[in-house]
This record gives sequence, structure tokens and C-alpha cells, in this order.
Amino acid sequence: MAKLKTKFVCQDCGYESAKWLGKCPGCHNWNTFVEEIEMTGKQSRHTFSGVTTAGSKPQKITEIVSQKEPRITTKSKELNRVLGGGIVAGSLVLIGGDPGIGKSTLLLQVSSQLAEKELPVLYISGEESIRQTKLRADRLGVKSDLLYILSETNLLAIANHIEQLKPSFVVIDSIQTIYREEIASAPGSVSQVRECTSELMRIAKTSGVPIFIVGHVTKDGAIAGPRLLEHMVDAVLYFEGERHHTYRILRGVKNRFGSTNEMGIFEMKEEGLREVMNPSEIFLEERSQGAAGSTVVASMEGTRPVLVEIQALISPTSFGNPRRMATGVDHNRVPLLMAVLEKRVGLMLQNQDAYIKVAGGVKLDEPAIDLAIAVSIASSFRDIPTRPDDIFIGEVGLTGEIRRVSRIEQRVQEAAKLGFSRVFCPENNLDGWTPPADIQVVGVKSIQDALNIGLVR
Repeated sequence: MAKLKTKFVCQDCGYESAKWLGKCPGCHNWNTFVEEIEMTGKQSRHTFSGVTTAGSKPQKITEIVSQKEPRITTKSKELNRVLGGGIVAGSLVLIGGDPGIGKSTLLLQVSSQLAEKELPVLYISGEESIRQTKLRADRLGVKSDLLYILSETNLLAIANHIEQLKPSFVVIDSIQTIYREEIASAPGSVSQVRECTSELMRIAKTSGVPIFIVGHVTKDGAIAGPRLLEHMVDAVLYFEGERHHTYRILRGVKNRFGSTNEMGIFEMKEEGLREVMNPSEIFLEERSQGAAGSTVVASMEGTRPVLVEIQALISPTSFGNPRRMATGVDHNRVPLLMAVLEKRVGLMLQNQDAYIKVAGGVKLDEPAIDLAIAVSIASSFRDIPTRPDDIFIGEVGLTGEIRRVSRIEQRVQEAAKLGFSRVFCPENNLDGWTPPADIQVVGVKSIQDALNIGLVR
């Protein structure tokens, strides 16, 4: 007989304790422990589908036949790019994002696209009734006889419906509302989320049906529930963006079937999400001409080059310690580059406040944006604008040198396609390739060389 035993589980990281603790020893957060009931003794896990796993044995890696994973392509090229080429059969994908950002809208549109390709789709909503889902579908223009809507939170009933309907694609919105009856804790708790995700993973792998699950996020932006949740699934996608702006960014942070550096950009319209095929034009369309402190950089997001504007504002400080604020870039990179400009170029920035921003809400974290940030800081400090058709690419070292960056050819080609006439890049990147004929590539060795050529009235 199984015995009942109580335990306290941290709802942020899953740390378990025999007694209540105010501060979690695992994640160091306060007041996150919740009492849960655990079954001890012999307890068999219920299997909801009749599929049994065949016995396996070790095989030599040289004898294993490699084959390409079958994928289901959607009409959304941005989603296909982030997933690595399409939806892999039998995969379990987790999508997280702030409330109201558009997760349900995106998945309902994808479900409609797959249903139009004669693929049966099951959309399971644990937070909305079928009438509420129908209202959203009418607004998005979703009409298909192969799109089935189910309002259910019991995992046993969900598994039975999947087994009977045999869909080609399943959406569960959201994992925090699903529960298993044999687990005494409330839906959304660590035990429920862990066990329900484990069972959904088993269903996906045994039936070959791809399952997308929606996850709530905490106030810090991380997916709520145990960290184990992100380790169990095949892919983790974050839907980012400001609720007061129309652009949304779908970013992959984990993908067992593709790259984790890809990014998809969407625009929220009244009729749903629309793909942004050329994000560089979107990010540069409102750029001010002839403004000091504004530069453009070609940043790589996976395999796609994106041109983004970087803005800097340097002003005399009114405090004892000058402020260093950055939005869209690592805040530790700003004082580092300002120290290089002080030591190697001679700019007196120690009594200046510095504010750095990446226009459009994009987050950049690659070293190739160093030169653009440094030039924008010097441009604002000297009040000398750069040419509007210049682009700056390069990593800045502590001695002031400009270091080599990757994929310079794709960056320059994207700049030429959008009408830029001059690109500043590391001199070591000039060998081994031929730039386009309608753009001038200037190789620089140091930050001083870039400022001498780029900041000229």
C-alpha cells in the first residue's frame, strides 16, 4: 500500500524539503515553498495509451543508420527558420512569453495553416472555453474542418482524445493548467508540471505526434515551474516584445533539431501576426538623418544578418558617480568601451553620463557590435554625426585594436542590398573574398583609425 507523505517544494526551482523554509537553498528566492502530498511505497505509473516501449540494446555507432528527421513545414517561414526547417514529428516544443504577447494567437494561426494542408489538428485550451477560442478564431479568419478545439485540463481525458482522434499536430495551452488525478497537488505545482510534461513527452515519442505546449513566465521572464521542464522538452522558444509595440520576436534558446541562434520577427496586426521578411528595413525606417550618436551595425542572428541602429547619448553628469545605462546590449560592455576610448583615444568620459540603446527593442550580444557602440559614444561626445550610409562592424580589444568577426560577407551583402555605400570592418577580414561592386569596404586596425575616417565634418 502506498503511504501519504507531505513535503515542501520550491515552486521556482523544484527544491524539496521535509519542512517549510523561508528562503530556498537552491534558487535563494523567498516564500516559494508550497506543501505537497507525496505517495510513498510501491506505486505504478499509469500509462494512458496502449503503446508499449520495445526493449532496446546497445548498438555500435558505426552500425546506426543516420536519416533526416521528417519535418512538417508551415506557411510561416519565420517559425520554420527558428525550428530549424519545420516541425519535427514526435517533438515536444515549449513556448514561453509574457501574458498577452501573442502565444495563443501564433499557435492558433499555425494550427489553421496545418489544417489547411489536410492535416488534423487538436487545439487543447485549459484556460479558455471553446466559445472564447472560437471568438479568437473568427478574428483571425481561421476556418477549417480539420481543426478540432477541446477545453480540458485532465491529462487522462486529453490522452484518450489524442489516441482516438490521432491528430498530426497538438497544442496544449497551457501546461500550468493540466493535472493528473493521482497527484494530490494543485495544477501548476512542480509535481503536476513535471509529471504531466513527462507523460506528454511519452505520448509524443510513442505516437510520433508533435506537441506544442505553452508555459507561463515569472516576473523575471523565465518560464514558471521547475527548471527540469526546459530540460525535458526538445525545444524551448521564447516569444518576446513589448506589449505596447507591434513587433514580436520568436527566439530559440534550446533546439535539439536545429540552431539556437535563429530569430523570427512578427508584427501584431488586428487580424493576427504577420511575418516580417526584411527586419532591417523595419529597424531603420525611423532613423534620424544627421543626428550625432547614431550608428548602424550589421549583427548576425543565427544565419540571418540584421541591420540595427545603435544610439548613444553622452551628457555631463550632475552626480558624483556618472551613470552608465544600456538597453538591448550588455550593460557591462558600455563602461569597458568607454574605458578604451579614454585610454586609447583620449576622450574625457569619466565625468559624463552615458545612455546606450538599440532601436527597435532588439537584444544584441555578439562582439561584432563593439565598434558601432564605441563610434556612437564618440559621435555623441564630440557632437559630430556619422555619414547616414556608413555601417560599423568589429570587435574592440582592450588595447584599442579592431578584431576579426565572423560571416563578414553576409553582413556586407545585406548592407549593400539596403543601399549603404561604406562599411567599416576589421582589416583582417578583407582577405579571401570580394565585396560587392557598389559598396566601399574600409578596413581599420584600431578604434582611432575608425574615428579618424568616420567622424569627419
